[in-house]
Amino acid sequence: MKQDTVKERERSHWSAAAEGWRRRDDLLRKGSAPVSQRMLEMVGAAPGFQLLDIASGTGEPSISAAHIVGAKGGVIGIDLAEPMLEVAREKAMRQELKNIKFRVMDAELLDFPVETFDAMTMRWGLMFMPNPDKCLASVYKVLRPQARISLACWVEVERNPFVGILLKVLSRYMDMPVREPKAPGIFAFANPDYLHDTIAAAGFSDIKLEEMVIDVLEVEDGRAYWEAISDLAAPVMALVNQLDTATRAAYINDVIQTADTLKEGESLRLQGTTWIATAVK
Repeated sequence: MKQDTVKERERSHWSAAAEGWRRRDDLLRKGSAPVSQRMLEMVGAAPGFQLLDIASGTGEPSISAAHIVGAKGGVIGIDLAEPMLEVAREKAMRQELKNIKFRVMDAELLDFPVETFDAMTMRWGLMFMPNPDKCLASVYKVLRPQARISLACWVEVERNPFVGILLKVLSRYMDMPVREPKAPGIFAFANPDYLHDTIAAAGFSDIKLEEMVIDVLEVEDGRAYWEAISDLAAPVMALVNQLDTATRAAYINDVIQTADTLKEGESLRLQGTTWIATAVK
């Protein structure tokens, strides 16, 4: 698939999901907060920093960063999907943050002067890019010397049941698209060596990867899981929406029943495992 086609696909998917992300903001922030916090620790975010957050979506970790860098610092969050950034702006406005801006921008073609930023974060964004090497090379140019980056990318599907349930059940109802190992997608950087080598190819050094397990979604039961994940998992829902009405209804019921088998105690916790990588310019 051509690079421009991939980008337009991602823009379309995530723009369509923006309202769902708005509805599920509290749930999302709770699940992903440990990752955002660790990423900001890794880049050494501090008062006065200028930080770039790529694939900012509905505003994390950029909003958390804005609280850290303070009035003398600044944060710019970029994304391809304007509807996502509209949600982020609303959240920043409610928190009366004056030191943060959100812009629609292609992360492979960053439009900033060289050596502008003290740090860069990218939470679950690199894997959707058709040319991640080009993205990180562009990042390298706009960072100041010794600036640090932090990236989060999901490990393999088997260790990510929060979305793995959807995909496993879906394979019973349709022929799943065959994806090349390094093609853009949620698990494009499941291989830690590929993630390490991609970062190194852009010129970064002192590369470190660590693994983190989080409760991505904690909900009441299987039905609540479906209602939440169908709002959030844009790439998977693009496939689900290809099913005819009767098949889609059967699929949804199957997902709910499968998720219910994982419930322990009073709630259903769906885990995810992510790489968090850091490196220095």
